[in-house]
Amino acid sequence: MTISTGDTLPEATLLTMTDQGPTPVSMAEKTKGRKVALFGLPGAFTGVCTTAHVPSFLRNAPAFAEKGVDEIICISVNDPFVMAAWAGATGADEAITFLADAQSELTKALGLDFSAPPAGLIDRCKRFSMLVEDGVVKVLHLEENPGACEISAGETLLAEL
Repeated sequence: MTISTGDTLPEATLLTMTDQGPTPVSMAEKTKGRKVALFGLPGAFTGVCTTAHVPSFLRNAPAFAEKGVDEIICISVNDPFVMAAWAGATGADEAITFLADAQSELTKALGLDFSAPPAGLIDRCKRFSMLVEDGVVKVLHLEENPGACEISAGETLLAEL
């Protein structure tokens, strides 16, 4: 079952890199009492994810803050080492929190997983963006095609605020 507007985010533990190494992050704790722009994508360092999706949130980060968004979070089914390297490579590490859904726990709980074996993508995250307030999905934009970034782009989500 795919998550819908009005649903509460399922509890899941993702990973982030800190000076101490991979560190667990509870999504319930991360979103509790906060307004969060959350977007997910098929993979770090992949084409559209790197050239369109992350940049769309990076260039709109100040506007999201002006609209009261406490944090912008990017999730992908990758390990935390790759996510940290990608955050640095995109220059988005100061404006966007990159969280690794290493076991596809959140992705599967959201009902947003897919596989594309010819591309080497197994149990990956569909491309989406959402506004979450106090753990509840207020806006959800889901791309039908993982190679597209229009419905789920930062500008599209920002227009909903």
